[in-house]
Amino acid sequence: MSDSSTAAAQLRATVESTDLLLHTLRELRPEDVPAPSALPGWTRGHVLTHLARNADSLVNLLNGARTGQDIPQYPSAEARDAAIEAGAGRPLAEQVADVRDSQQRFLDAAALLDPEHWSAEVKHRSGYVFPAWQLPVKRLAELEYHHVDLNAGYTPAHWPEDFATAEFRRLGGHFGALAGLPAVRLIAEDAGLEARLGDPEAAPELTVEGPVRALTGWLSGRSDGDGLQVHRAGEGLVDPRSALPQLPPMG
Repeated sequence: MSDSSTAAAQLRATVESTDLLLHTLRELRPEDVPAPSALPGWTRGHVLTHLARNADSLVNLLNGARTGQDIPQYPSAEARDAAIEAGAGRPLAEQVADVRDSQQRFLDAAALLDPEHWSAEVKHRSGYVFPAWQLPVKRLAELEYHHVDLNAGYTPAHWPEDFATAEFRRLGGHFGALAGLPAVRLIAEDAGLEARLGDPEAAPELTVEGPVRALTGWLSGRSDGDGLQVHRAGEGLVDPRSALPQLPPMG
């Protein structure tokens, strides 16, 4: 699949993901916005404002890919944080409109790119460089993960299978390359996939099995391991979640 075709497919996925998010927001009450989210120190208003400003930041990178200019994702880390803080306390209707309208700005900016633009390199706010076709992939991840973070009824079990499968592969590879983790074998039964954490030469201390959504939920820090089965030396554990290793934040 070409870079532009991959981008187009992921753009369609962000539309579906945004529609699901807006459906959740229609069920919220005004007093739900300042309530705590699942992210420490952030209210639901912080999460929603972050999602809107993230869309605008990706517009900057899309414009950079199209024009060849080095346009930063955010003016600065301080400006990013200040914008999230400034918008967190807004009323529900304003938050919903901002999420909807910023996503449309993202789609409109993407529509201006010609096929060759999707191969251009852009720079993430943390400094690493990646091809522009990954921008819709990153937007989809922001939408799906932070929809769960709202703590408003949307869970990893609701994730699209394609998203959960792709993230299982990505996170399995990410954590598999990190030193210091115990050797763990992960088996996504429904997707027919496996991954290894820790030393690839060591015999696994644990085997963790379950649906790909549940495994991705745990790998991403969005679940404590609910729905997973954990075995040590072939024996199933009575309290499997307590045996799972503590993972660093996902990359």
